[in-house]
Amino acid sequence: MTEIIVIGGGIAGTATALALHKAGFDVTVYEAHPESAEDIGAFLTLASNGMRALAQIDASAAVTEVGFPLRAVSVLDAAGTEVAQMPLGEAHDPLLAYRCLRRGEFNAALQAEAARRGIGLRRGTRLTSVENGRDGVTARFTDGSTATGDLLIGADGLNSTVRESIAPRTRPCFAGESVFYGYAGEAPPVAETGRFTMVRGGAAAFGCAVSPGGETYWFVRVAGEPLSADDIAHGTPGHWRELLLPLLRGDATPAADVVAATTDRIMVTNATEMSTGTPWRHGRTLIIGDAAHAASPATGQGASMALEDAVVLAKSLRDAPDIESALSLYEALRRPRVEHNITTSGKISRGFHTPSRTGRSAPAPRPGDSDLLRHLEWDIDISTVMIEGSSSVAAAGEGGRDAG
Repeated sequence: MTEIIVIGGGIAGTATALALHKAGFDVTVYEAHPESAEDIGAFLTLASNGMRALAQIDASAAVTEVGFPLRAVSVLDAAGTEVAQMPLGEAHDPLLAYRCLRRGEFNAALQAEAARRGIGLRRGTRLTSVENGRDGVTARFTDGSTATGDLLIGADGLNSTVRESIAPRTRPCFAGESVFYGYAGEAPPVAETGRFTMVRGGAAAFGCAVSPGGETYWFVRVAGEPLSADDIAHGTPGHWRELLLPLLRGDATPAADVVAATTDRIMVTNATEMSTGTPWRHGRTLIIGDAAHAASPATGQGASMALEDAVVLAKSLRDAPDIESALSLYEALRRPRVEHNITTSGKISRGFHTPSRTGRSAPAPRPGDSDLLRHLEWDIDISTVMIEGSSSVAAAGEGGRDAG
């Protein structure tokens, strides 16, 4: 049985461990944070493609115990006029409907499911270096311990230590906007539970959903220069309200009232992204999720893409004849899709691309959409999936080797 080391116990790492375990591999997760959830603040939405990936690794039940479903979206213009209303994803299927979750609760649910299946998770273990050998790879940790396996997967996020071993000069870059998240317990109702409201405001983009308990989950995306690390570290909810309200008051929408009703729990981050073409692998080491292809949050696909990664990687390792072939196949299948997401999301964040003002035209399909069901369906041998362009696998393999 191939032994696989996963660095990072967040969403990407834990989901990958679940997928690899289902595929029959011996996998251990090493997480730097001592607690079960490293981020208890912001929320996220899982799209139907992410929910489909969860279903393939039998993790739907664990996740649907937290958060709430989203079945439709309304789009308002700056005047408060509804310009579009449409279903979200596969709203008819309870297992595949969009879901709104707090990131920390989602992560904790995945980790609890991994523990239930007997998957090893070592918390408080911070990686310092990776050593690739001919027959294995060794991870070294700050406490002096080591772990050796046949493959090491870096799911350690934006500031990935594993990526340092593959592409030491590659760093995430600012994606053109700052993103604020908050929860309002006493805000005036915007819409019924199950409907996400998007506002295309004059100075900022706003989105919100109301939980079954009546709490409004909201975000605001503000384009401009990045906030300083000191501002982010020391900003108070009152400070952020004072910054946001003048931007939102110019629109005749519910956004300003929702933010004004938020007395605490306002978080902010600078949107970041990885450059397309970032090397993903070297020898027996691979990066996935945000470590490899972080995108700005504008498309709302970050977590869903990481869940797709988990399933496609596990199937590639299960079905390909050897590790090198599996990693080449994985990269060929994943790179066009996730890099399209980086580009599309970055354009939205920078204001270079705006979806149809009426919202009535269907969005352009992402690369791989037509093949996604076959890529994710657990019982389909992924090594038989036809890849458009006869040089795709070879080109991805060459890119991986050049990373060294």
